[in-house]
Amino acid sequence: MGETKGIALISGASAGLGDEFARQLSQRGHRLVLVARRKERLDALTKELGNARAVAIDLSQAGAVAKLMADIDAAGEHVDLLVNNAGFGLAGRFDEQDPARLRQMIDLNCGALTELCRAVAPQMVERRSGAILNVASTAAFQPGPGMAVYFATKAFVMSLSEALHEELRRNGIKVSALCPGPTATEFGEVAGFGKSIPKFAMATAAPVVRAGLKGLDRNRAVVIPGMLNKISGQGHRLLPRAALRRIAGAIKF
Repeated sequence: MGETKGIALISGASAGLGDEFARQLSQRGHRLVLVARRKERLDALTKELGNARAVAIDLSQAGAVAKLMADIDAAGEHVDLLVNNAGFGLAGRFDEQDPARLRQMIDLNCGALTELCRAVAPQMVERRSGAILNVASTAAFQPGPGMAVYFATKAFVMSLSEALHEELRRNGIKVSALCPGPTATEFGEVAGFGKSIPKFAMATAAPVVRAGLKGLDRNRAVVIPGMLNKISGQGHRLLPRAALRRIAGAIKF
């Protein structure tokens, strides 16, 4: 495992990219604080890894981030690396979606992520070290008819991450936005489009996480894993936004 490194706080750690972040950061020698709603999965993962502890909490709820940070403080821990991975999407027409569920998505994808960044940044500035990896998406690069609010939340994540990258790098802190494309996780089932994206078009979690951590090591503001994703992420430079809207709207989620 190598030398022991500082504590990595990973949100959304019970499945998909979060589970893989836990495994790869464990191999790098980090101690882990794993956060998600599903306690059974967290407990199984912490038992398997051995250098982790679990905090079962729903970060979309008001006051959840403050409760989490109080737990970390009570444990005598400080966060050296924050991986903001918790989030979900919803497919469908905007006017037909559940308003409460849309608000929950905004609160988790944007609100909790922002609160966590704000919670760990002051100590990182004081120590003049630390790193923040926010999981955005290639959805951040264009509007997304059919998943309008989800695409908008990821645009927020990327914009915030780029701004924090510039603000905090002079204090020795690394900040990156990881922008994966379609990835073989539970995301599609939760979002409501299931298996509509063919397998050949989907990445697996391990290389996406490796790319994200490598980009963070190099303090790259935006990390896009995979050549096809890199090309699609530049669509806004090649096509008018009206064309991007129509192309995105033609995709059946």
